[in-house]
Order: sequence, then C-alpha cells, then structure tokens
Amino acid sequence: MWEPSPTYPDPSIEILDERFLKYRLFNAAVERLATGLRWGEGPVWFGDGRYLLVSDIPNNRILRWDEETGAVSVFRSPSDKANGNTRDRQGRLVTCEHGGRRVIRTEYDGSVTVIADSYQGRRLNSPNDVVVKSDGSIWFTDPIFGLTSFYEGAVIDPELPQNVYRVDPATGEIAAVATDIKGPNGLCFSPDEKTFYLVESRATPNRLISAWNVTPDGRGIADRRVLIDAGPGGTPDGMRVDIDGNLWCGWGMGSPELDGVMVFAADGKPIGRIRLPERCANVCFGGRHRNRLFMATGRGLYALYVNTQGAPGG
Repeated sequence: MWEPSPTYPDPSIEILDERFLKYRLFNAAVERLATGLRWGEGPVWFGDGRYLLVSDIPNNRILRWDEETGAVSVFRSPSDKANGNTRDRQGRLVTCEHGGRRVIRTEYDGSVTVIADSYQGRRLNSPNDVVVKSDGSIWFTDPIFGLTSFYEGAVIDPELPQNVYRVDPATGEIAAVATDIKGPNGLCFSPDEKTFYLVESRATPNRLISAWNVTPDGRGIADRRVLIDAGPGGTPDGMRVDIDGNLWCGWGMGSPELDGVMVFAADGKPIGRIRLPERCANVCFGGRHRNRLFMATGRGLYALYVNTQGAPGG
C-alpha cells in the first residue's frame, strides 16, 4: 500500500542528471489526491475555477477534483469514454472520445461542438490525446486503442490508418500531418513551437518518442527523428513540456520499477524520475503558477510541486 514520504526530500523523486536538481523542491513530496478510478487519463487544469478534470475511461466518466476542498465529484457521465483533454486558447474544454470516436469542445454554456469525427469520409478510430497550438489549431492523435475492447470503447474494425491530425482554427479543415504511425499517443510542442513531440507507443523493437520539425508555416511537421528510445519495458504514454523545454512523460507498466513519470531534457537525455506505485498514463501542469504536476494513473490521481512551470497549450 502506498504511503506518503514522512520526510523531506521525498526519496521517490530521483535525480538522474544534475540538470534536474533545479526542478526538485527539497520540501515538496508526492501527494495522492484521489483513488477509485479504473484507468485515469487526460488531466487538465482549470485555474479560473481552481479545479482539475481527469478522465476515467472504463467508468465512462470525467471526474472533477477541487483544489480548495479536495473533494472529488463527477463532472460528466456518461462521457463517451473520454480520454485526453486540454483547453483551447479561449479556455474551453477540448476532449477526445473513444466511444464517440470524435474530438469535441465544451462551450461556455455547457453545450458540445463536434470538432472532428471523420476524415475524408471515414470515421476516426479513437482519438487519444490533444493539444492546442498558439494559433488556435487543434492537434490530436488517433490510434485504434478504443476499438480493441468494450472496456475502453467498442470492438470495431478501423476505417483509417493511425494518424496525427491538425484542425484549422479558421476553416475547421482536418489535415493528416503524420500518417501510418505505430500507435500515436501523447503529443506536445516545445515552448517555441518549433518542435513537435510524439509518443509512438507501438513502435518496434521499443516504444519511443519522436521529434519533428514544425514547418515554417506552422501547419505541418517534417524531418522525423527518434529522440527517446524507451528501451525494453519502457512505456511512454501522455506527456507535457515545461517552460525550459523538458519533457515530463507518464511511464510504466512494463515492470513496477518503471512506474511513474520520466523527465527528459530537450536533448532526449533522462534527467529525473518520479516514482509512483502504479503506471502514470498522463500528466499536466496546474495550480496558480502552473508549478504543480498532476499525474493521472491507473487507479488514481497524484500531484507534486516542482520548481518550474508548464508551457502553455498543454
């Protein structure tokens, strides 16, 4: 059974490279905020309301954790097996749905707008994770994970390859920016938006995180390269980037000693690790100063204050 560290510094926060020293707060420890989920995913922070939303895919709901009270309540049920979440540059919730096989936006009045549910006349697979660029464009991954079981979606034959898509903010046009990816999963941009990062979670022989150059017009990506080879048993999932360009990646499931969050510098070198008692599926930064890392795991939700801030757009 997990217990919080009784002393500072928390031994579950590991320094793998001296570059990580500046990000660890000696008197901040991992906290468990919630339990009872079946598979936590897609955390997203709402600073204007001081709450966090997190998807619980198999339970077909999105939960809400309130910062002031610590209370956990149901934000949306059913959620159409919601997975990844983010906010657009107007503060609206953007959600990927396994069950609906679509990406939706929740408007200020609570109504729902469908952003994407098909491409070239064929249904999307099961949108997984999503980010919004500073130009307002919406980028999301579309693997088949939600089409392989009724636990997180439905058993359906895919109609499309596993692609990464961009939705134009002005026209709503959907374009495939990366095609035939082996399990496209977590995604994010570098702080200057010149580099695009993508988890390829079915790559062989090892799962990996690739880096791509964003094209000069900001509408596409090119020049793919392997930034991080996860190695045997490594399982990167969702990720976000901080203002210094470090990648904070949900990790684990291959073996218990890998469960938690891995932190990589922009050069792809591992610099830090946050050990958790279960696999971390996805992360986000939040809190008043975006200096609190929220970690959605298989059965729960954890948090850690760090000495950096999340970059906008995650």
